[in-house]
Amino acid sequence: MTRATTPAIYLLLTILWEAGVRFFHVPGWILPAPTAILAIAKEWAPELLYNSYITVRETIVGFVLALILSLPLAVIIAFTSTARRLLYPILLGLQSVPKVALAPLVILWLGIGNWPKIVIVILVCFFPILVNVVAGFEAVPKAMLDLMYSLRASRLAIFRRLRAPVAMPHLFTGCKIAITFAVIGAVIGEFVAAQEGLGYMILMSTAQSQTPLAFAAIILLTFISVVLYYAIEILERRLVTWRQ
Repeated sequence: MTRATTPAIYLLLTILWEAGVRFFHVPGWILPAPTAILAIAKEWAPELLYNSYITVRETIVGFVLALILSLPLAVIIAFTSTARRLLYPILLGLQSVPKVALAPLVILWLGIGNWPKIVIVILVCFFPILVNVVAGFEAVPKAMLDLMYSLRASRLAIFRRLRAPVAMPHLFTGCKIAITFAVIGAVIGEFVAAQEGLGYMILMSTAQSQTPLAFAAIILLTFISVVLYYAIEILERRLVTWRQ
């Protein structure tokens, strides 16, 4: 499949969706047609754009904070065996807890506002970045390490010239996983306690049987996730030039 054929396939699927809804007379509150979704998206365009901004802001802020927190901890875990033995089980246990279950507690502790949703995004993004960066530090070929040691390179030089470049692709892999999870985390926070954001719009529109509006918000969430993912991929191609 070439890139030129991809839009044609999406267009064909949309046409089949529209035709199927019309042919089988599916009620709009169960499955709206694409034309109905487009019509209500135009009608609610200002609200959809504003709430998209809210969700994107929460997503990016939480993702950046998770990145800032996870990188130093990944270095500590990768190079300190004691920290790895002590911290890894705790982090793994926290990752195993469903974030939907933690969301009400975060809301209870921090109240209603932006920070509870950002904290949920941090919790969702933290572990994928951490694990991939640690794996990147451990992926350095032993022969290259031996060569650096034989040249009497300092630990800082080994880290800067060998370990960090090897870990960079793993870092971006973790970031691409985390950024899609970040959108999910923001929506979870908006589901639990929020008065704005696309998650809030989905919750309110489904409660009022405005299914086309809910689908419009879901499509926007999908678009946001895809754009953020490819933004990180473009950044990876610009920065990690040594990787084929």
